[in-house]
Amino acid sequence: MSFTLRPSEILILRGANGAGKSSLLRALAGLTPLAAGTLRWGDEDALEDLPSHAKRIGWLGHLDAVKPALTAGEHVPLRALEAVGLGAYAEISARLLSAGQKRRLAIARVVAADKPLWLLDEPTTGLDARSVAQFCGLCETHRAQGGMIVASTHMKLDLQDPAVLDL
Repeated sequence: MSFTLRPSEILILRGANGAGKSSLLRALAGLTPLAAGTLRWGDEDALEDLPSHAKRIGWLGHLDAVKPALTAGEHVPLRALEAVGLGAYAEISARLLSAGQKRRLAIARVVAADKPLWLLDEPTTGLDARSVAQFCGLCETHRAQGGMIVASTHMKLDLQDPAVLDL
């Protein structure tokens, strides 16, 4: 497969369970080796220097990677919590958050990282309709600032003209 993603573009990965969406995201992140071919960032082989490549990526996998012993505010700065509607939960232990709140906290971590490329694996899992709308707003803000997003999803997201890759 071959595709190009430019600044201010969003690519949605769609396909049945097991089609390879998560595998593709992990390969784009440099977490698993490519089966063949190359991943380019501009004119460079993106995977030649994995630590440098990692510095460009905001990653959200299937697991939220929320540490239950920390408060929400110990995970991310308050502005990022407020961006996902969790500002009032800054002092709450992450173990007390609902599944949807933990997912929003994981999204807040991507927002706070301020990376040009967001790689998001089923980012709306566990989110209610209001939180999905808020997430889409964060994506549009990231895009407006020149950011790029590759996201897998089974849900139609209210995003402005994303490219779609069916696997």
